[in-house]
This record gives sequence, structure tokens and C-alpha cells, in this order.
Amino acid sequence: MWAYNPSQAGVAANLGRMIASYEAEADRFEAAFATADRKTRAAAVDGFIDTDATKISWSRALKADLGKGKRFRFADAAVSLSQYRPFARQWLYYSRSFNEMVYQMPRIFPMEENGTENRVIQVSGVGARAGFAALMSKNAPNFDTIEKGQCFPRWLYEVAPKSVDGQLALDDGASTGGLTRRDAITDAGLAHFQAAYPGETITKDDLFHYVYGLLHSEDYRSRFADNLSKELPRIPAVKKAADFWGFVEAGRALGDLHCDYDAVAPFPVTIAQGALALAHIPDPVKYNRVEKMRFGGKRPNVDKTTILYNSNITITGVPLEAYDYVVNGKPVIEWVMERQGVKVDKASGIIWDANEFANETMGDPAYPLKLLQRVMTVSLETVKIVRSLPKLEIGDQPK
Repeated sequence: MWAYNPSQAGVAANLGRMIASYEAEADRFEAAFATADRKTRAAAVDGFIDTDATKISWSRALKADLGKGKRFRFADAAVSLSQYRPFARQWLYYSRSFNEMVYQMPRIFPMEENGTENRVIQVSGVGARAGFAALMSKNAPNFDTIEKGQCFPRWLYEVAPKSVDGQLALDDGASTGGLTRRDAITDAGLAHFQAAYPGETITKDDLFHYVYGLLHSEDYRSRFADNLSKELPRIPAVKKAADFWGFVEAGRALGDLHCDYDAVAPFPVTIAQGALALAHIPDPVKYNRVEKMRFGGKRPNVDKTTILYNSNITITGVPLEAYDYVVNGKPVIEWVMERQGVKVDKASGIIWDANEFANETMGDPAYPLKLLQRVMTVSLETVKIVRSLPKLEIGDQPK
């Protein structure tokens, strides 16, 4: 919670407050245990620290850092965009010190190297309760963007080796800002599919998008539902080359939709109060501010064709078919409705205000409204593509 915020200023304020609290505790701890040995210091941390959650969120690693006498300073370069939930980005303080588990993510989205590009397919992990899901992102995803998420990237980044004279020693990878970019898809994996379709020219980029297309197949998900609930997906080769290319093109189209959703045309909903383009809005920030979106009607007769955006804007004519695109157990429209608003974290007291992202990052106070409309378009297009996928016919696998 502390490392995420809708605004860059919010990340800086939260982490600044957290680091100041940590440093104050570090000063107290050093005064009390300056001459103690390592084991004594480590054992003393839990009973010594101030656990007020409004000041700092103590993780296991952060406690260990205190015991070791480690100190921190805020680094502007560590602030980067992250995919926090489906179709909801947040600013992240991307740091090994203040993210409890970074796993292999720095090899996929390198830290303090915001110019690097990548795409990653995140799938539901073993034991996920919301059902299987897959979502491609061009920003570092949160572990629970997809429940218990496991990531499969297009590229891997490593620190480029240096020769003895200090010059970069380039190999077969592409060099980017002191990093070497490598294919995350193995030569053996590519060879497996090339053997399945003799005479076809298949690249690793094609294979990456084939995987994404296949993971959206309703046939695939139903046929392997039991396996997908217990293990990570296995990717078979379909019988016909034409079907392989059908999945490739579908996966590429889906990937572009899901990664670049902010560039999609907003769905033309009706605004009950009249066309906003014709309205005189003296204070756009105030007029477009969203606190909590709600559906029209009342339980049990909820009307999902109507969304009460705020006291000024009511959306009508929402296509019900758009709710058929479900990620992580919930229609993506509802993910946007949930995340685009204002919430207060009970433990830390941190205020999450999506309007800050709209105003500060996007420079558009109507961004949450347009995002909702864009996700309607994304949903309808996704459903259309998924329903046009080839029938799943698995061929004999090459040996």
C-alpha cells in the first residue's frame, strides 16, 4: 500500500513519510543496540519497533534491514508506472527495499530504467479462486493484478558485460542503456513449433502472440479447466497451420488492445444530462470528480445498462455484452468502476484518489469517464475476437 499511489506526488509523500519513520526508528535502535552482536540485534527488532501502521508498514525484510543498520533515502528514479489491477495503473516506488518480494521482475522491467520496453503475459497462479485468467501488460504488474499471478515476458534484461577496456561487450542480445535484452522464448520452444508446421516461417514474436491467443480460447479453458486450476498452462501445437496463424493474429490484436487501452476509441455511450461536448463546464476538475461509481436501479433489480458516474453525469446505454469480458473473476468494466474513485486505507490512513492520476498524470479530469468508455470498447472487441478464434484441434506433437 505504501509503495503504490495514483499520483507521483502521493508516492513521494507516502514513501517520504515512511522513510522518515524508518530512520527515526533506526536512530532509536542504534542508540539502544549499538554494541550488540548480530543475533541479539535481529532478535530485538520485533519487540522494539513502533508498529503504528499510519507511520510505517513493517515487512519481514524491512525489519531485517533495521537489525542490520541499513539506511535509506528516497530516489526519484524508483518511481514508475505499474499495472496495479486490470486496466488500472498506479505509480509504484519500484525498489528492492520497499517492495517485499520483487522475484524476477527486475529482469523483466528493470529498476530505474524506465526507458526499457517489454510486454508480459500474466496468468492466474496455482490455487487462484477466481478462475483462470490471462492479461498482457506493458507495465510491471502487481502480484495480484491477476490472482497469484505468474508472468511470462517477451524479453529479459540483464546487465551488459564489460570488456577489460571498459567498453560494452555486445553479444547476440540488443543493448539498451547498459542492459542486454534477450528473448525470453527459448530456441527449443521455437523449434518445437517450427517442427509442427514445416515450411512455415515462425518467429518468437509470433509464438508469444500465439500463446496469448490460445490462452483466451474458450475451448482451451474448458477442456483444460482441471489442469489450469492446479498447474501453470501447457501450450500445445494446434493441428493446422492456418489455425496456428489464426491464434497468432488474435493474440496480437488482443495484446495491442489490452496493453494500449488508453489509445482505444471511447464507446459512444449516452449521457442522460446531454452531450458533454456541448455543455459549459466552468470547473472541469470539480465537474468530473468521481468518488464512487454505481449501477442504476436498486438491488435486486440492478440496471447495468446505467452507471451513475457522479452527481453531474449519468451514463446510459451501456451494452450488456461488454460485461462478458471477465478478468480475475469480474467484468473489466467493474474493475474500472471499483478502482476509479476515492478510498481510504483503514490501516495506514492513505487516501487513494483516482482523480489525482487523471489530473496529474493524464492531464485530463475526465480520464476516469473516458477510461470507462474505452474499456467498454476493449470488452466488446475482446469478446468479438475470442468468439472468432479457431476451434481447438490439437495435432500430434513432434518428438
